[in-house]
Amino acid sequence: MKTETAARQALIARLRARLRDGQHAISERFLADNDAASLLGARCRLVDAVLGELWSELAIPASLSLVGVGGYGRGELYPASDIDVLILLPQRPDSVLVARLEQLVCMFWDIGLETGHSVRTIEQCVEEVAGDTTVQTALIEARLVAGDPRLFAGFQSILARTLDPPAFYQTKRIEQVDRHQRFSDTAYSLEANCKDGPGGLRDLQLILWVAHAAGFGHSWQDLEARGFITREEKLLLQASEGFLSRLRTHLHLLVGRREDRLLFEYQTSLAERLGFVANETRRASEQLMQEYYRRAKAVTQINAIVLQNIGTALFPSPDSSPQPISADFRKVHEFLDIGDEALFANRPSAILEAFLLLQRLPELKGLSAAAQRSLWRARRLVDDQFCSNPANRARFLELFRNGRALPQLLRQMNDSGVLGRYLPAFGRIVGQMQHDLFHVYTVDQHILQVIRNLNRFAVEEFAHEYPLCSRLISDLGKPWILYLAALFHDIAKGRGGDHSELGGEDARHFCLDHGLDEEDAELVVWLVQQHLLMSRVAQKQDISDPDVVARFARAVGDERHLTALYLLTVADIRGTSPKVWNTWKGQLLEQLFDATRRQLLSNESAFLASGVIARRQREARRRMRYLALPEGAHDRLWSQLDTVYFLRQSAEEIAWHARVLHDQLESGKPVVSVRLNPQAAGLEVLVYTPDQPDLFLRMVGFLSRAGYSIVDARIHTTRHGYALDTFVLLEVGDGAHDREMISYIEHELADRLAGGAPVDVPANGRLSRQVRHFPIEPVVSIQPLVSLESDDSGELFVLTVVAADRPGLLFLIARELAGHRANVHTAKIATLGERVEDTFLISGQVLEDSTGRVRLETDLLRQLQVRVAESPGRPAAVASPC
Repeated sequence: MKTETAARQALIARLRARLRDGQHAISERFLADNDAASLLGARCRLVDAVLGELWSELAIPASLSLVGVGGYGRGELYPASDIDVLILLPQRPDSVLVARLEQLVCMFWDIGLETGHSVRTIEQCVEEVAGDTTVQTALIEARLVAGDPRLFAGFQSILARTLDPPAFYQTKRIEQVDRHQRFSDTAYSLEANCKDGPGGLRDLQLILWVAHAAGFGHSWQDLEARGFITREEKLLLQASEGFLSRLRTHLHLLVGRREDRLLFEYQTSLAERLGFVANETRRASEQLMQEYYRRAKAVTQINAIVLQNIGTALFPSPDSSPQPISADFRKVHEFLDIGDEALFANRPSAILEAFLLLQRLPELKGLSAAAQRSLWRARRLVDDQFCSNPANRARFLELFRNGRALPQLLRQMNDSGVLGRYLPAFGRIVGQMQHDLFHVYTVDQHILQVIRNLNRFAVEEFAHEYPLCSRLISDLGKPWILYLAALFHDIAKGRGGDHSELGGEDARHFCLDHGLDEEDAELVVWLVQQHLLMSRVAQKQDISDPDVVARFARAVGDERHLTALYLLTVADIRGTSPKVWNTWKGQLLEQLFDATRRQLLSNESAFLASGVIARRQREARRRMRYLALPEGAHDRLWSQLDTVYFLRQSAEEIAWHARVLHDQLESGKPVVSVRLNPQAAGLEVLVYTPDQPDLFLRMVGFLSRAGYSIVDARIHTTRHGYALDTFVLLEVGDGAHDREMISYIEHELADRLAGGAPVDVPANGRLSRQVRHFPIEPVVSIQPLVSLESDDSGELFVLTVVAADRPGLLFLIARELAGHRANVHTAKIATLGERVEDTFLISGQVLEDSTGRVRLETDLLRQLQVRVAESPGRPAAVASPC
């Protein structure tokens, strides 16, 4: 027994060393020659040899087969890929064989192989294959590694008879659509997935899977021979596959584990390994990603062409005769086809005609494979002469005026290169990276996302998603003006200077060239130039202040401009990243929109502070009657409040405060009331307590430690020395526990304030990957308040903080303010991805002279510095939001 154990341990040690040394040698050779195909094959041969020896040493019965499946069966083993094997049995195993196979599987891991294994008879495989395309996909690439070749041949024969190629094709197409949707249907993510993302390796593998299942071949050469792809497409596929394989191989070796995302922290090292060198205008990582996008775009286009051709072969139409649409176009198998393959080359204006036909005829699924190929070859004919042709300009503008399926058409035009050649300014931002902490797409894809969002506002079936936006865009009319503004709003990024102004000039020339009337052209240009205005005002200024609303109303001028800017702003923020938009931002924008529209529709004198306060108090009284509060229940509370309170709180909030506090005004005990935010996600917290030192700091510490992010705070001190503070909170997680937290916050916070408990210090958290890779140089500014209709306006200052977000950031700011004895009156917390832009209204003796202000700014900057172990050699540029 001891001898057997010793022999097994010696075998494990020998095979483990063979694997380790062999894989090291293979990796070193790849780093020297950059030949990914050689590495993938060499790793398979190494594993084949090791598994074959293990199979032999354990004396596995000769009637069994060891089969490689998945990528291993295909002959492609990436450095961090699992090794998937099937142990194929002629019949169900007895207990002796089960024990032998368990020993085999354990030794897979003992020798250092990460395997996914299954043990099946042929009959069991057939049962699993039925209706499960995941199993079918793994098994159609099966390859014999060791054991009985006759059993394996029988398995392959039965599997081939079991497969239903049309059903397999349809399922794989559906899977691809679903997979692409997980990546927002774009390859242009800033941290793209080189395996599963659109245009990644999986799209290439899927072509060969469906071709294999249908019996059309196993390689690009086979598909060329059968006419599914041209020689040019084959070469492009081979080149793209080679690039993606080298990239994924380097990624696995760099990270030391399975990782398919091109994360920021890996991009610079990958670029260096692949030979990209930084220059004066572009980082090496930017060059790498632009090459990736170019390859992914080619894969996406050819994937669509090949799958369409295979689908046509698998599903021949009973009536395949072309149906004429016009002299040059026809309908074939529900696709727009061309009668003459040289159509676009001979008459380039037909390129835009084709897209117009796709827009006008919803029964068409898209361009036929022949039309796509012809258009791709003719794309360079979209030149200056083409773009200056009045008929082509009218066609291009008609795409926007019609609007149907515009986002999909623009995406096709971008993928084919037509859009970037028609608008050279757009062509310059295709694949352009955005090194900030909130965008997740390249500039061109962000623009297309914004147009998509606007288009959804205008489409009736999506009205339930954005009721206000859908109603407004319908009332506005001419939604195509918004589409044009979105097209140009970020088109000048990366040129240097103010991209809003530069983009406005581009828009002005476009409107002039395309014959827009003066009123429409003015709105397009104004929207491009001012597309950041509403976001800045809503998130950084006190929109309950009539002066703020009045200034914004003067800037927009009229209701048409206001409505258009609101719609563009919502679409823009939603198009940056799924993480940037939240209901709180939506509430702020809607409040600013409503207040400004009332201002524009009323005369100016009616919107003075006194008028605002009177209206809010009347509405608050009406709401209090609805809440069955006694008449005059609010009088004692209101007598202790100044005008600033009524300017900063809505009528609904004023009524809520009165309901909670009318019988507890001078109890001397802290009162904490929490409710679900009636207009957005998260919680609202009301704190009423005798004023005490460091009160804001104590509340921030407690709420942060409870797992909440404070997005708004309004701090008031009554005439009789009580603090009346309100907070708007968003849970750091998904908000699923808000209702459960209400009672906890009410009781625990009140106890802490009453008992003088030590300040809660939020738990330290980890910096995000984005912050570590793109650290922001923090900015702190303290300026006197320009205007506020309150008695103490001359004593108030606006503190603005721009910094990288991290856990406990607001607590650090609050602690520094408390240390300098600065009082916080309001706090507006704006988070843009991983970047915060916070605004505080503060007062205090330290602010009365410039020396104190400079000292406070310096101390805040020191607290806000993010120290990272590794930072890029060149600091990241801080882009403007959206």
